[in-house]
Amino acid sequence: MPIKHLKQLFDSLLGGAGSPAEEEHRLQLATAVMLVEVMRADPSFHAGERQAVLNALCAKFTLSASEAERLTELAETEAKNASDWFSFTSKINESFAMPQKLRMVEYMWQVAYADGHLSEHERHVMWRLSDLLHIPQGAYIHAKLRAQASAGLSD
Repeated sequence: MPIKHLKQLFDSLLGGAGSPAEEEHRLQLATAVMLVEVMRADPSFHAGERQAVLNALCAKFTLSASEAERLTELAETEAKNASDWFSFTSKINESFAMPQKLRMVEYMWQVAYADGHLSEHERHVMWRLSDLLHIPQGAYIHAKLRAQASAGLSD
């Protein structure tokens, strides 16, 4: 096996650098998994939460509705099979500047509030993911307040 092919094999197994398109797909998937994890944090399924995930993906990555749907389905599978969130949050930390991460946290809050209430488990998942994304506490609170206002809610 030529060294080039061996390197490609190791890169694919270790999540190494790929083409720009592959890197963009990995970033989209990591983002989608974070949104799906917030959706999954609520024990009762609410269609509004899934729609909030789709809306966020369409807005964040300029995807069509069908592309966002396929990405969400893949993210649901990845989320169910993942043993932790580090591989996803590290990809986001590598790729997004703080303003992009803050917008993403706001999208995550929108998913959490899409059903009109925030469960303790959703609150914990949001806190944990925001911590892994290195979001400052004040910015975390402001993103939450913006999402609440957008949903017409108060805490």
